[in-house]
Amino acid sequence: MVQWNNLDTVKAYEKLQSLKDHVCLQRVLSGEDGAERVKKYVVPMAAGMTYHYAAKQVDEDVLEALKALAAEMQLTEKYEALYNGEVINTGEKRLVLHQLTRGQLGRDVVADGVNKRAFYVAQQEKVADFARRVHSGAITNAKGETFTTVVQIGIGGSDLGPRAMYLALENWARQNGTFHMEARFISNVDPDDAASVLKSIDVSRALFVLVSKSGTTLETLTNESFVKDALKNAGLDPAKHMVAVTSETSPLAKSSDYLAAFFMDDYIGGRYSSTSCVGGAVLSLAFGPDVFARFLAGAAEEDRLAANPDLLKNPAMLDALIGVYERNVQGYPATAVLPYSQALSRFPAHLQQLDMESNGKSVNRFGEKVNYVTGPVIFGEPGTNGQHSFYQLLHQGTDIVPLQFVGFRKNQAGMDVDIQGSTSQQKLCANVAAQIMAFACGKEDENPNKSFAGGRPSSIIVGEQLTPEALGALLAHFENKVMFQGFVWNLNSFDQEGVQLGKVLAKRVLAHETDGALRAFSELLAI
Repeated sequence: MVQWNNLDTVKAYEKLQSLKDHVCLQRVLSGEDGAERVKKYVVPMAAGMTYHYAAKQVDEDVLEALKALAAEMQLTEKYEALYNGEVINTGEKRLVLHQLTRGQLGRDVVADGVNKRAFYVAQQEKVADFARRVHSGAITNAKGETFTTVVQIGIGGSDLGPRAMYLALENWARQNGTFHMEARFISNVDPDDAASVLKSIDVSRALFVLVSKSGTTLETLTNESFVKDALKNAGLDPAKHMVAVTSETSPLAKSSDYLAAFFMDDYIGGRYSSTSCVGGAVLSLAFGPDVFARFLAGAAEEDRLAANPDLLKNPAMLDALIGVYERNVQGYPATAVLPYSQALSRFPAHLQQLDMESNGKSVNRFGEKVNYVTGPVIFGEPGTNGQHSFYQLLHQGTDIVPLQFVGFRKNQAGMDVDIQGSTSQQKLCANVAAQIMAFACGKEDENPNKSFAGGRPSSIIVGEQLTPEALGALLAHFENKVMFQGFVWNLNSFDQEGVQLGKVLAKRVLAHETDGALRAFSELLAI
């Protein structure tokens, strides 16, 4: 039977705490055995990728302690309970089923009298059929012209994940002949966001995807009205240019204001929804349903690896537990996500929401305050841009920040140039290797300003090329990492009450029901 216990109550955590500063990175990587360590500390991932952790502050002693922690915290059993349909989201008393959008890991899950895997597949097929009819010209604008642009209107998980996934595959799709429609995104309630998108496209040939599970999200509905006004001002019928992604019970579900409606449910949180219709509609329209299916296949393969009880064959669980060691034993406050791929330019922003909205909690799944630190601050930018930005603090700042690199041996576009004896891709990859060693080993110098302490731990996920399968695997890896860390910290990683208070106060401001400092701040902003 699964037991939900706080981290500081289990014996394995006591052992782990005794291993603080147990490994000196400078010694283990700069010595004669450094090369063998790099070859040994690796775990296969889905889609031909690998997770390397030789530059982490772990050795056999730390790994044994992490194995004991995984067993005592019943991480495999808790994951099994999740994908078999137990109520894991205790705050909202809901199942957690995002893995079910890409494959069946356990027994049939029936909720509200519906087989949920069958439901998700049916919605994916509905999206695929709609996308194919748009691409074939069976669905057109009023003049019989094909749609050339798809614009997603959503916020939070309805924007960050799908936008990151689109940008990740845009170049790949162009190179591989699967690029059908350009995608744009409107998320911010700031009118400049919608205006900038609308001014840059031909609205008469644009198809808008409105994403709101409840059908009541203020920012999204405001932007929908902004878009509808633009369509009407252009002499167009908005109902001929819009589809909805929503729940079956929302006011959008059966509205004549949309060409079609695709359904999601309450068992998939926004930040986990890229493999549902939230991501499926825009990605299928942009790249075709077959590419979206390949993306799902990569995620499903990685989900299966996450079910392996052997820690050293389970990359997401291992990544998660090393992160717990860094946060709770080493005391590191943040993690930097550093993809050396321009295609992943918005991936750190998505992971920021995924991780910080999930595990940014100070009470456990039963509402009791915890006595240990939980989720780290997540930030990042693509390399090599970040090297000329915040890497200064990462190398020589007073805080040690663990690093998660992502790199690929080949680019997506099939274009490159040889300059000074090496290609651009080789220069990119050379920078990754150099940064890992520079962070780990540092450099002594008589001039303190030029001295690097080293001892900065990092991991790297390496793949051949960023394909749909690789992207799906990468997404699932981090989703599962966050899930496992939430289990260790005994958190409910699947609600987000922290975002609600601001919404409530904003409604009071707009209704002019304020006093005191809130009224003063409102007046400051001319509301």
